[in-house]
This record gives sequence, structure tokens and C-alpha cells, in this order.
Amino acid sequence: MEPLSVVARLWERIEARDWDGVCELIAEDAVIEWPVSSERIVGRANFIAVLSDDTDTDEGPVEVLRILADGDLVVTEVEIPQDHVVYRAVSLWTVRDGEIVGAREYWTSPGQGPAPRWRAGYVEPLTAD
Repeated sequence: MEPLSVVARLWERIEARDWDGVCELIAEDAVIEWPVSSERIVGRANFIAVLSDDTDTDEGPVEVLRILADGDLVVTEVEIPQDHVVYRAVSLWTVRDGEIVGAREYWTSPGQGPAPRWRAGYVEPLTAD
């Protein structure tokens, strides 16, 4: 299976909360890094545990905004709206032999951090897509 297809299926299965299906796409020794929260998830079992125990993701659908592939690297931007916040992630997935072996994901919420006042004369507000 092509790397882009693997990652597209991953997001479909995450949205469906199909944890067994997600397991089929993640290498047993995969390493997933979340630099924004300074966390590293080592191993398929831990990744599935984090996803399936996250009560916030039970509410909203996963919308894939962008997906691009270059060889074994697949980049996605996804959005998961909740009642109280919108989560957005840019993820860099490494896929080998049909399995995700690693990722670096940057999770945030648009508008989470206030813009510095000194930039006001140079920028304009970014509206939601």
C-alpha cells in the first residue's frame, strides 16, 4: 500500500474509532512525537492507548484539510472540532512497507496564543478556512 493511502486510512480509522484497524497501520515499535506538549509515544500499544483513552476526540469528526506525500514521508493537516475548542494538527508521517514507523505531530488550537501587539501594524487577522 502506498504511503499516502496508509495515512489516509489512518485518519479514516481514527475518525471511526476503529482501534483494531489503526493497529494494522502502525508498526509495533513506532515512535510518535508531540513537540508542542513535549511528549514521545513509543510503541503501537501506547499510541493506541493514548488515542482510545482521549475523551476529547470522541466528540468531533476528523476533517483532513491537506495530505501530501513524497516517498516515505506523508504530511497531513487535520482539524477536529469540539464543543469548546477546535484542534488542528500538522503531522509528518514516515511510512515503510505499508506501516507507519514514526511521526512528528504539532497539535494546537487556532488562536490559542495571542498575537503580540507589536505586529498589529504588519498583519491582519486570519479567519477560519
